[in-house]
Amino acid sequence: MKRIAFLLLVLCAPALAATFTDDEARKIQSHGPWPAPWKSDPSNRVSGNENAIDLGERLFFERRLSVTGEISCSRCHLPERNWSDGLPRAVGLEEVDRNAPSVVNVRYHRWFGWDGAHDSLWAQSINPILDARELGMSAASVAKFIRGDRDLACRYRKTFGAAPGGDDERILVDAAKALAAFQETLVSGRTAFDEFRDALARGDRAAMARYSENAQRGLKTFVGKGACDTCHTGPAFTNGEFHDTGIAFFVRPGEVDPGRYGGIKKIVSDRMNLLGPYNDDAKRSTATGTRHVSLEHRNFGEFKVPSLRNLESSMPYMHNGSLASLRDVVKHYSEISPDRLHSDGEAILKPLHLTDGETADLVAFLQTLSDRGGRYQRRPFPEDCR
Repeated sequence: MKRIAFLLLVLCAPALAATFTDDEARKIQSHGPWPAPWKSDPSNRVSGNENAIDLGERLFFERRLSVTGEISCSRCHLPERNWSDGLPRAVGLEEVDRNAPSVVNVRYHRWFGWDGAHDSLWAQSINPILDARELGMSAASVAKFIRGDRDLACRYRKTFGAAPGGDDERILVDAAKALAAFQETLVSGRTAFDEFRDALARGDRAAMARYSENAQRGLKTFVGKGACDTCHTGPAFTNGEFHDTGIAFFVRPGEVDPGRYGGIKKIVSDRMNLLGPYNDDAKRSTATGTRHVSLEHRNFGEFKVPSLRNLESSMPYMHNGSLASLRDVVKHYSEISPDRLHSDGEAILKPLHLTDGETADLVAFLQTLSDRGGRYQRRPFPEDCR
């Protein structure tokens, strides 16, 4: 009787546009559940601290944290643009060489920046503050600003347990750790894909059928013919590593962006890396990658695999913002020339030769990775600090 009832359930259940094999179903389920569990950053003693989040949020939108007093972190990371800026290349005090990556879901990363030049979110947060083309500050000017602002100095004391002292570099690092604590709170919401994924996991065909037919077909291409999940893995849809994707890495005539090759050179010499004196984790439990990273020629021109969550609102795409739309991205991988890729290392990419219908379906699937959350609102922290 139970078997007959099960067969009737299957026969009466809504039809699905795509039939997924057991292997495809396992791959789909590996992209969840979402959101992923919270884990504090052991290298940052104020990770998850409410006072640090308050201070970091204020600093993120603070224009006086630039040498001109006119530019804040939010200049390139706009809440309404999925915490990016919509430009091919970010513009601070000057235009920089790369697209501004979104800081949504950044707490799940292990390398930071398109080239992975930083191994913690707080170290990455220092970079734009000091970059002459972005905020243009120095450790001394940051420390002077925080010491001299009564409210910020008070919030610094509440966060770190003591007033900002005479060590300029320490104050800079602490400010960056507060910025990191705030950015850790920026997590995208659930999506149509997440609802489908969870329905698939529990065998709820009725709920699965509510997922659009073209998105179902696109998802099948994503985990099947396209093999997109080779690099876009896990709940955040990224393996967090670096690959050559066939995008030109010339910044301007005669000048190239070395990508991961340059990032590794920076990170091994960076005093702020996880092997340095500012890691709050005495065990260096998150420093394994930094300890063992090595420079190889194949890293030249490799860039980090971005998360696909909320990508619909963070165009243009790629490290240099050279592709304007999701359709352009799919077309790039459909028509990619192997001659544009490294000849050494594992050959991951090959032209997909997608039909127009497959392209449209894959774009439709990618669009279901965006949440429909409301506009960002500042947290209701007390305005006065005592």
